[in-house]
Amino acid sequence: MARNLLPETTSFLLDVLKNNKPEEGPLQTRLLELNLIQAPHVADYILNGQMFSHYNRPRIAQLCEKAGLFQRALEHYTDINDIKRVLLNTHAIDPEFLVGYFSRLSVEETLECLNDLLRVNLRLNLNLVAKIAIKYSEHLTPAAVISMFQSYQSWDGLYLYLNQIVNFSQDPDVHFKYIEAASQAGQIDEVVRICRESSYYDPKKTKDFLKEAKLADQLPLIIVCDRHDFVEELTQYLYKNNMSKYLEAYVLKINPSNTPAVVGALLDVDCNENYIKNLVMSVRGMCPVAELVEQVEKRNRLKILSSWLESLVSEGNVEPATHNAVAKIFIDTNNNPEQFLQTNQYYDSKVVGKYCENRDPNLAFLCYRRGLCDKELIEVTTKNGLFKQQARYLVERQDPELWSMVLGEGNSHRRTLIDQVVQTALPEVNNPEEVSATVKAFMNANLPNELIELLEKIVLESGTKFTGNRDLGNLLILTAIKADTSKVMDYINRLDNYDAVDIANIAVGSELYEEAFVIFKKFKHTVQAIEVLLDHLHNIERASEFAETVNDPEVWSKLARAQLDNNMVKQSIESYIKANDPEYYQDVIVAAENNGLYEDLVKYLLMAKKKVRETKIESELIYAYAKINNLADLEEFINTPNCAKIQDVGDRCFNERLFEAARLLFSNISNFSRLAATLVQLGQFQPAVEAARKANNTRTWKEINVACIDAKEFRLAQICGLNIIIHGDELEELIRNYEARGYFTELISLLESGLGLERAHVGMFTELAILYSKYKPQKLMEHLKLYHSRLNIPKVIRACERNQQWIELTFLQIHYDEFDNAILTMVNQPDAWDHNLFRETVVKVTNLDNYYKAITFYLAEHPLLVNELLHVMVPRVDHQRVVSVVRKLGHLAVIKPYLVSVQENNLPAVNEAVNELYVDELNYESLRHSVDSFGNFDQTALAKKLEGHSLLEFRRIAAYLYKKNKMWSQSVELSKQDKLYKDATQTAADSKNRQVAEDLLVFFVEKVQSKECFAACLFTCYDLIRPDIALELAWRHNMTEFCMPYLIQVLREYTSKVDTLVDASKPKEKDEDKPDTFNQAQTVVNPTMSTIVPPPLSTPIYPGGMVPGMPGMVPGMPGMAYPGSGHPGMGFNQPPLSVGVGMMGGVPPMIVPQYPPAPSSQGNPSGFGGFGSFN
Repeated sequence: MARNLLPETTSFLLDVLKNNKPEEGPLQTRLLELNLIQAPHVADYILNGQMFSHYNRPRIAQLCEKAGLFQRALEHYTDINDIKRVLLNTHAIDPEFLVGYFSRLSVEETLECLNDLLRVNLRLNLNLVAKIAIKYSEHLTPAAVISMFQSYQSWDGLYLYLNQIVNFSQDPDVHFKYIEAASQAGQIDEVVRICRESSYYDPKKTKDFLKEAKLADQLPLIIVCDRHDFVEELTQYLYKNNMSKYLEAYVLKINPSNTPAVVGALLDVDCNENYIKNLVMSVRGMCPVAELVEQVEKRNRLKILSSWLESLVSEGNVEPATHNAVAKIFIDTNNNPEQFLQTNQYYDSKVVGKYCENRDPNLAFLCYRRGLCDKELIEVTTKNGLFKQQARYLVERQDPELWSMVLGEGNSHRRTLIDQVVQTALPEVNNPEEVSATVKAFMNANLPNELIELLEKIVLESGTKFTGNRDLGNLLILTAIKADTSKVMDYINRLDNYDAVDIANIAVGSELYEEAFVIFKKFKHTVQAIEVLLDHLHNIERASEFAETVNDPEVWSKLARAQLDNNMVKQSIESYIKANDPEYYQDVIVAAENNGLYEDLVKYLLMAKKKVRETKIESELIYAYAKINNLADLEEFINTPNCAKIQDVGDRCFNERLFEAARLLFSNISNFSRLAATLVQLGQFQPAVEAARKANNTRTWKEINVACIDAKEFRLAQICGLNIIIHGDELEELIRNYEARGYFTELISLLESGLGLERAHVGMFTELAILYSKYKPQKLMEHLKLYHSRLNIPKVIRACERNQQWIELTFLQIHYDEFDNAILTMVNQPDAWDHNLFRETVVKVTNLDNYYKAITFYLAEHPLLVNELLHVMVPRVDHQRVVSVVRKLGHLAVIKPYLVSVQENNLPAVNEAVNELYVDELNYESLRHSVDSFGNFDQTALAKKLEGHSLLEFRRIAAYLYKKNKMWSQSVELSKQDKLYKDATQTAADSKNRQVAEDLLVFFVEKVQSKECFAACLFTCYDLIRPDIALELAWRHNMTEFCMPYLIQVLREYTSKVDTLVDASKPKEKDEDKPDTFNQAQTVVNPTMSTIVPPPLSTPIYPGGMVPGMPGMVPGMPGMAYPGSGHPGMGFNQPPLSVGVGMMGGVPPMIVPQYPPAPSSQGNPSGFGGFGSFN
């Protein structure tokens, strides 16, 4: 810096401080100081990049302020006083930044800063403050912002602020302040908009403000007053301030419907009537008439509307309010109101009548009469004593409800009204209906005495207009019936023109029976007259005399009916005969039959038969003949044409045991079914059977059958039965009939006879089988064998089960293919068992559980036959489950033949069971064959079981099993324990496990101390034993000579390998055709090695000239033998050795054996029989 290298210093420090570490804070501060003093624009660039954050912010803020970087200063200052000082430089700061900057400040700090801005330079900072207030209005609250602007009398600022928030605010004060600010700022259009659209400002407060503001345009005030019902106050304000043009504009353009309120307010301030008339005339039809009339009328200035109302009427206005107002003007001016009220049809009678009540009651009567305002008319006439008009109106009105109201006991003026009705209203009436309505009203009001006097004067006195009037005569008699019955008989005799029938019926209803009888008799209504005698006076004798007097058939009929109702049947029949009336023949028949008057009934029915051809009549006539036993007339009648229901009559006779009559009737209609039943009742069985044959009806056969059984006519019963049993539905009932009476033999005979019928069905064979089961079981099996294909086998099965006939049950179940049930039956019921049948059936069962139940049954009952049973079930049973079942029962040995036969399936349970049996039998040869042939069982478990067996061969099998399961150590140990060294050696060789082979070699040397076993182990396990181990053991135990063949072979093998490697490393000779004498040597592949080696130069010769492990081994070696002396069971299978003779380096000729190839595991799967040999 001393050299003024600020750019280089800045660049260097920026690179050094780029990691922005806290410990670099002083350097950051120094870098910014230098640049703020000498190059503020570079400092601004650095701060804008936000490279550093650990510098001294207050110091940098001061330097930024001095350098004129006010925005950076604000970003770094935290003290409010510093911030306020910097904010005074708003002309040098981006406004958008300032608006966003205030989001960092609290509400109090923001308001304090805004106040400073307005106080320092209101004009310059007004827009900025308004923007900030608008953005943070929610946090600052409108009340605080409004208060701030008002404190500086800044209506423009307040308008700018509220203009942006008023549309989203519901605060009344905000809306009012906006109206106030807009008014002060001259924004009249905004004032009008808010007044019209807003619903949140205070109406009264706004109205008062607008009145005081005295704006050039009064439209806002008019809108507020119109919306909030301040019309009267608005009118007075405008009128007093000479603003009539606004009133006219309001009623004409803004709201004509408020004209009544405007007119009322003008009248209250004594406005000139001509101005009001002109104002109303200008509005014309847009003004609501009723409200305007009301406003003017309650100020008694209705007359000023005359011209306006007349113009409306002339224009055809029919609104009731218009005509009501015109009527009121006519009444007040007394300008012939009666004519207007009677001729005008548009005014409201109630309204105008009410208006007239205190001015002229007669005019009110006219209004109410015109509008049928009953209640109001009665009140006004009663109040003013106009009873004459009231009486006339009531008679004309003919309203029962209205009459009941005025004639009620609660009306204190009732007597006066009645006098006016009787003296004035009724004498003036020419309409009989009005008189009738008035009389009915009097009757309903319970005023009979006054009414009687009136009617007597009108009807009975001559010279009156209504003398002899039928309606009034009826009313007079009716009134007398209701009020004074003593006068009724006199009125009946004096009057001739009245409704006799109706009056008589009313008299009957009032229990004036004599008066009613006199009326009917006077007017020749004989039928009604005798009805009164019979139904009301209950005088049959007087009625009989009356009937004799008039001798009218209808009268006789009425009398007969009454006599019949009073159980005077004989007299009733005579009266009906005199009346020649068969109408009530049914009732007569019932009554005559109930009283046993069949002879009189015959007479009546003969009369009725002539008048009416009815089935009922002729049927009852036949029945009556039968009841009086007049069979001749009966037979004669039924042989003539008739419409009687002979069948029904015959049934009635049969039911009432009139069998002779029934026989005639059934014979007449050829109803052989009923005829047969009737003949049975008469004891004529043979004819009954003949009739049944003609009827050929099952029901008839059944009835005759039952009757013949009861009469013990079994031959006839069988004839009937043969016709019944061919119907399957009837068979069970027939059997019940026989069985209930104990005739079992006859029943069986009947069914046996029916088997040969063409229509014999399954039910017959089935029921006969059931009967045999019940009563003749010795015949059942024969029947089943003959007809089992025609039986309902399930039904017979149930019968056999009930009767415990198990053999037959089994037979049926087999033939019904219920093989499972048949097997269960033979299992559960030994009497039903048959071995051959059981074997044939058991293979057909579907439920496999039954196989095992059968096996259990045989083991328990017939164990010697169980293998035969199992033999037939082999394809169907689960052999493992069979073993499990039999094992639980402890009889495995019994089913050994079965187990051996199914062992070929190689199932674990079967193999284990067979092996277990072989062990128990000590049959090691079969066991050996079993484990070799069928290996699907737990071999390890069997090996563990056998390794402790007392016999050597079983332990040897255990070792063999261990070997098969590659448990080499266990197998070798077990062979060592039994001194089977050959087996142990072969097992070690087969294991391909060096450790097992070397352990066995050590065992032969240290434990057995057998040189021969040592040599044999080396020969057999050549590939597994390491040369150093073999040489060490031989040297330590003086067995070097027995180890020498092994070592020679090993040496030759290794030298051959070395030679091969040497030859491979030499360059190839050009003369490739030159024979290689070395390679011409015969090579053989040692089957125990993976390398190709030349044949050995010589074969090791052991003492005695023999090779270990071969036939002819030196005696004394364990497990060895001479040729042909193999131990039984050892299985030496080697072919005889070939012997050659040769010379070896001056040594006398020796016997050199040529060993055959070692036996493979495929050629000798058992693994027994000889050691492998070197090649």
